[in-house]
Amino acid sequence: MSMRGRGRMGMRNSHGGGRFNDRRQFQPHVPFDMVHCESAFPRVTEEVDDKALSEALVKRNQDLSPSATEQTAVTALVNKLQTAIDALIVAPNTFESAVVEEARAVGSYKKGTMITGHNVADVVIILRTLPTREAVIALGQRVLSDIRAATAETISLVPNDKGFNISNSEATVKCLISTIPPNLPKLEPDLHLPTKVMTDHLAAIRHVRWFDENAGHVSIKVLIRLLKDLKVRYTGMQCLSPWLIDLLAHHAIMSNPSRTPLSINLAFRRALALLASGIFLPGSIGILDPCEIGNGRAHVQMPLEQMDLLCCTGQTLTRILAHGGYKQILQLEGVTDVVNTVTQWGSVIVAPSQLVYEKATTTANGESNLEKVEGQQAIVY
Repeated sequence: MSMRGRGRMGMRNSHGGGRFNDRRQFQPHVPFDMVHCESAFPRVTEEVDDKALSEALVKRNQDLSPSATEQTAVTALVNKLQTAIDALIVAPNTFESAVVEEARAVGSYKKGTMITGHNVADVVIILRTLPTREAVIALGQRVLSDIRAATAETISLVPNDKGFNISNSEATVKCLISTIPPNLPKLEPDLHLPTKVMTDHLAAIRHVRWFDENAGHVSIKVLIRLLKDLKVRYTGMQCLSPWLIDLLAHHAIMSNPSRTPLSINLAFRRALALLASGIFLPGSIGILDPCEIGNGRAHVQMPLEQMDLLCCTGQTLTRILAHGGYKQILQLEGVTDVVNTVTQWGSVIVAPSQLVYEKATTTANGESNLEKVEGQQAIVY
């Protein structure tokens, strides 16, 4: 069980108080999860009636879901872009600046987890040639010209560090540029788009493929939308990347002894409880990334300060939820910032959890007073 509190990281040598100098093998902790150990904790009270919570979650999801008009607007613009890209793939000789290998929709649009008011789709365009900045701009201008020639509506182009955006008055398509894997070692920082940008966009394709095969259940999509909503409203959850949210929602719904999907109310409670138990703390086994070689932990790139703040936020929300404050968490009524405010629920007062992260400091002899944790900056909890 991953815990927040002093003593978890700062171990001392049992032979004299000095710190270990040898590099010990990292042993991750498994965070506490009631779903996997329910038999060890027999219920002593009646099961909570969660009908009201379920109804509130369903309603909130409906409020967050894009309208048919919004979805149609995004799809129409994606189709226009796809038509322009397909023309370049079929007739590569008509465009000299680059050779397009393929284009694939990714992100929330492809997964069916868009949120209303955010009419944006992501499309990864893979080049067979090297992605120079000039070539990317030329590609954007060519796509813009082809789309404008096929429609009377106003279309705009905005280049950026990852590719370019194509927009009309109703929607935007983010065109994320990448290249075929054999080209990655050939990339030059001063000439081409950054290698990390290329690899991140290739990873987005792998994420969509995994999602289509494993996370198509409607409850997973509902939970993703709800977690995205919490991310927007609570600072402590803004460190959650879209991919971490996808993995957390899938884990909360599907990872259980029966291997059957949990109901949305149980999954919502479980997702917050997992954050509270430290599933994304440095010492936790977390959730293994199914799309990376070696299946490493998906959260290890998160800064340590954000790990602590995320766990702290999860603890506060879990306590409030346990005392019936779901309407306030979902912002259906009442206090708008329950995470940073002392709140009262009946006879119970819930105070926000306190951060415990401390940065490493250097002693007089130049040594750090904290240890390294699996290659990351050391901390004490």
